[in-house]
Amino acid sequence: MDGKSSTITHRLKQVKSKKSKGKMVEPVSRIPYRQSNTAVYETDFPTLHFLRRGKVRDVYDLGEHLLIVATDRLSAFDVVMPQPIPGKGKVLTQISNYWFAIMKDIIPNHIVATRVEDFPKECESYAEQLRGRSVVVKKAQPLPIECVVRGYLSGSGWNEYKESGNICGIGLPEGLVESSKLPEPIFTPATKADVGHDENISFERAAAMVGKDAAENVRDYSIAIYKRAVEIADAKGIIIADTKMEFGLYDGQLILIDELLTPDSSRFWPKDNYQPGRSQESFDKQYVRDYLLSIHFNKKPPGPQLPEEVIRKTSELYREALKKLTGTGLE
Repeated sequence: MDGKSSTITHRLKQVKSKKSKGKMVEPVSRIPYRQSNTAVYETDFPTLHFLRRGKVRDVYDLGEHLLIVATDRLSAFDVVMPQPIPGKGKVLTQISNYWFAIMKDIIPNHIVATRVEDFPKECESYAEQLRGRSVVVKKAQPLPIECVVRGYLSGSGWNEYKESGNICGIGLPEGLVESSKLPEPIFTPATKADVGHDENISFERAAAMVGKDAAENVRDYSIAIYKRAVEIADAKGIIIADTKMEFGLYDGQLILIDELLTPDSSRFWPKDNYQPGRSQESFDKQYVRDYLLSIHFNKKPPGPQLPEEVIRKTSELYREALKKLTGTGLE
């Protein structure tokens, strides 16, 4: 391990050990595998070693590797909604795998196997439940920051700009409006919250958490990945307004982990309807956020019951994002 990696590892040891892939949520009751109308709310594979349940993903320890299963749970404002979105986990998995393959020449990633036929033998009994919504990955040590890249002014970035004229300490031109395209993509890191909301932080604070070299590396990787994705998505009629990535250490090397450029981790806007000065139509969970805002949801657990129309429309938007980006439907 080189000097830079040693420094990163030392700083990671100073972070609470419970920080891990995917932010933890309040424990939910362990129940048998549930599936209705193709929607999976949570999993329980008795012969596999259950490790943790995040907001969306269930994680199992396979010894040398991890098994990550993307359920159909939906988190909005960092609160898990009580109903699943049919097919959502498969969409997330297929889109992530699509981008991981495209970006592997920029930085290695955690993927070991994406086909259930290539999974360890102990997963064989659950092949049909795992198909299309799970991956086997390397056991990386996650960095304790979210790596956010913004190309447009939206969400918490727009709120911060209205208050201070900057985002995460980065000064921006005056006179920008909601959904404005930024002169250049900016790297705006955030903390990872075990519960509750992430917090936007300055680059200097991120560097203090992971080390200057690591912070500079993930910033450069994040922006390079974003720029390539923007070019690809633009040709397919999608604007990627912003996105969130995660990195970790594996054998002393930085790798890309978790998910990549999905409707859960990004804002996808239809290019032909883009208009600065307002919120945009989207192929992501903004539809659910807008509904929750309309009923004055207090952004605290428990989440409210979602109308069937909101569930159906959200499922359609996720599937449309998959089709537009990859040219394929659900596996």
